[in-house]
Amino acid sequence: MSFQFIKTASEGSIVRITLNRPPLNVLTIAMMEEMIQAFKWANEQPGGVVVVDAEGKAFSAGVDVADHTPDKVNSMIDVFDRLFMAMSEVEKPIIGVVNGAALGGGYEVVLFCDMVIASEKAKLGQPEINVGVFPPVACYVLPRLLSWPKAMEYLLSGDVFDAATAEKFGLVNIVLPAEGFAEGVEAFLQKFTKQSPVVLAMTKKAANAGLNKNFAEGLKAIDNIYLNELMKTEDAVEGLKAFMDKRKPVWKGK
Repeated sequence: MSFQFIKTASEGSIVRITLNRPPLNVLTIAMMEEMIQAFKWANEQPGGVVVVDAEGKAFSAGVDVADHTPDKVNSMIDVFDRLFMAMSEVEKPIIGVVNGAALGGGYEVVLFCDMVIASEKAKLGQPEINVGVFPPVACYVLPRLLSWPKAMEYLLSGDVFDAATAEKFGLVNIVLPAEGFAEGVEAFLQKFTKQSPVVLAMTKKAANAGLNKNFAEGLKAIDNIYLNELMKTEDAVEGLKAFMDKRKPVWKGK
């Protein structure tokens, strides 16, 4: 797809959405509209994972302050909400790649990814409180990823923290050296790109199905996906057969 503020690519096992409004990738209403379309497009591509990265020195410094003014704020919140709804509807695992600052709304995009790869120079945080507002998506996500006291500390202080701190609290999967970062990202991605894309999507769906349910209800929902969706795919049949045949599976993505 062709956009003004982002780039997209479908490269075999990887579908890539790249923020392309350097140097800081400040999120405007127009840019977020493009991101919504890009995530909808990504969901229809054959690749198994969606990678969200950025050009420039920052992943994103957040939503444009000019779009917070009274004449624009309703439109900004509307497109912001629709962006995260579009992300939530992506069946494939979404992997955020952060090589620089991800702040405010930019960090909320990162928080909403299923996995996060960060370079050692990444800076993360929700500084909205410092300008008299709060981050809506982070107010939902952070208390679910962190202890309540730690989530409140980050939301109420506006502190910016480094990648090592994020890794310590489980907010990123891996921190890589800035030198050779691209190569390290590709090595990490290979753990997932070698898997069946349809089974990756089914596994993400199953994990989501168990959230916010008691064990019995969650397990029933997961079993239903396993028996009535996963086991009807060609890749599940192929994977089990390949194991018994002592060979590598050949995925069809079906």
